Amino acid sequence: MWGASGADAVTAFQERVAAVVAGAETPYRMYRTERGFDLSVDVHSRPPQVHTYRVELSLAQRTFTMTDVVRVLNGVRRSVQVGRSRYVVMSARPDGSDRYRFSSADGHRLIRGVARELGWREERPTSVKLARAAGIFGGVVALGTLVALAVVFLGRA
Repeated sequence: MWGASGADAVTAFQERVAAVVAGAETPYRMYRTERGFDLSVDVHSRPPQVHTYRVELSLAQRTFTMTDVVRVLNGVRRSVQVGRSRYVVMSARPDGSDRYRFSSADGHRLIRGVARELGWREERPTSVKLARAAGIFGGVVALGTLVALAVVFLGRA
């Protein structure tokens, strides 16, 4: 898929993330994928969930995209949310010994820090770009509607 030097750059990114995860003794687990890697963590919440940071690398532009995949396990029902998720979970640890805190921003910072260190640039995933475009379009339609209503009501007065 990538040439020898390209494979080296991708491997360096993967190995640096793995080293940061191992060195910090974080609860994250890294899995190499064909296009980059997944960084997963069990979130001790009710219902329990697994948060995965899916990172895809584009060697030609030396860019990466990061997509959050959140799997919620609620009994026999399971749901998956894909996109960009920012949230914080605070609770007692399952064994009751200590307070537990998870912030999805911590994983984002970890990955962005390694990328910055190695000279990679982040691009927003397509799902985030589409959501932003839909939000802007909705805002323009709402603003247009408000202006039209103002013209109608001011025209009657």
